[in-house]
Amino acid sequence: MIGAELRDRLRSFEPARIEDADRRRAAVTLALHREADGQPRVWLTLRSAGLRQHASQFAFPGGRLDPGEDAFTAARRELHEELGVPLGPESYLARLDDYATRSGYVITPFVVDAGENPVTAPNPDEVAELFAPALPELDVTPRFLRIPESERPVIQLPLLGTLIHAPTAAILYQFRELALHGRRIAVADYEQPVFAWK
Repeated sequence: MIGAELRDRLRSFEPARIEDADRRRAAVTLALHREADGQPRVWLTLRSAGLRQHASQFAFPGGRLDPGEDAFTAARRELHEELGVPLGPESYLARLDDYATRSGYVITPFVVDAGENPVTAPNPDEVAELFAPALPELDVTPRFLRIPESERPVIQLPLLGTLIHAPTAAILYQFRELALHGRRIAVADYEQPVFAWK
């Protein structure tokens, strides 16, 4: 299972929340789990090319809240729909900062404990490829770019042989800083690339 020090760091985190009635709500799941090598890992997906929004981009399992649904329920439902992994409320470890996207969403990220050697069944309609980097692999130096369209730096994480952008990169960077180093950073400081603004 997840180590006590990591669990304590996550549970002590106080997330920044965004209340914005003009934005749609979404939730994503950072599902910590252990595979045969015993390393804590987290799932990242490459979204299918046929999706209407953010096709072929890296993301955590997640999506929009259904009417009347709370964010944590939506995050777990989406994890089940995308990867075939059912989790109950007891899997909760932490909530991270809300992130407001340029495409009109507020994303609420949750960290959950998905246990030992969970079996996945990725939905090909939503997931082109599934990755499970170990936590030490997340400890990469981010790149920050300046663009004329924004005063905030665009964050890029060199990971999985490519560059991952916000919102995924911003959330992953916050998680990495907290989980691996015990440091607290705010995701609102980091911008998305212009191609993700739609």
